[in-house]
Amino acid sequence: MTGGVIRLFLGLAATAFLAAAPVLAVAQEFAPSGGAPAVGLDLPSFSSFAPAVDPGAPLALTTGGEITLSAKLTEEGADISRGLVWRVFGQAAGPDGKLPLIASAQGGTAVFNLAPGGYLVHASYGRAGATKRISVGRENKSESLVLDAGGLKLDATLAGGVRIPPAKLKFSIYEAEPDAGSERALIIPDVSPNSVVRLNSGTYHIVSTYGSVNAVIRSDIRIEAGKLTEATVEHHAAELTLKLVREAGGEAIADTSWSVLSSSGDPVREVVGAFASLVLAEGDYTIIAKNKDRIYQRDFTVVGGRNQDVEVLATEANAVIDMEGAD
Repeated sequence: MTGGVIRLFLGLAATAFLAAAPVLAVAQEFAPSGGAPAVGLDLPSFSSFAPAVDPGAPLALTTGGEITLSAKLTEEGADISRGLVWRVFGQAAGPDGKLPLIASAQGGTAVFNLAPGGYLVHASYGRAGATKRISVGRENKSESLVLDAGGLKLDATLAGGVRIPPAKLKFSIYEAEPDAGSERALIIPDVSPNSVVRLNSGTYHIVSTYGSVNAVIRSDIRIEAGKLTEATVEHHAAELTLKLVREAGGEAIADTSWSVLSSSGDPVREVVGAFASLVLAEGDYTIIAKNKDRIYQRDFTVVGGRNQDVEVLATEANAVIDMEGAD
């Protein structure tokens, strides 16, 4: 991992703890678990499932068999009491190729009255989910789904354990394995620090971004079913405020545009303002300030965790020739 280290803390998390976390968007993937797996089935996406066959009919019938559905994180775990989203689909695709949505519910254990026949049941818990094929008769019965899921809580610090303002920190969660084009599929963007995300067990690629320039740390983290994984990364970066001044400690000159170049001369960031604030990863940079028809520059080294004001003196010693328009 470049530019930082990661510390993982694994602890057993009770189902009640995960259930108390804020409910995120419904699952984006089917993860068959328990019972007969729904292999090779053309299941609908959660953003575009087919409506009930008869829009005027109730979703759950009152003359069929009663079925009680419950879900848990692991085979040995307790039933999840809240935060679940249930969807019951018919097995025969409609003319549009989508499976019809027969019934839905939210909360914990759910009870449906369904006409006798076969159905596909999906339970989502945050971004974790499982699908199971069930059959309904005239007799009451119960079915349980095992989500094989856990929780993930992310945070980041600067060197020495200095906290990073949450507003300047975000995480994105990707699939661990890249596709044929060497790109990883994005699962969840813009995850806030210290929020609990529910995911199916497995390995995920985590990207931590401090600021909006180049302070980025990447790492792979494994989620275990029934456990809360807490991961804290350490950024080697600092927040800088750029000022063009006529003398050391002087007033910042207005109407200044800034360019920040890497040690190899590649553009890193451009910004405009008398006080230009940005977060940069640890390293060497060249800072260029342009005011009216004059250009000034300064070489500067960013030290991780050392936030500071960076002054560029508007003097002849720091002036450079503007070659724009030169013959």
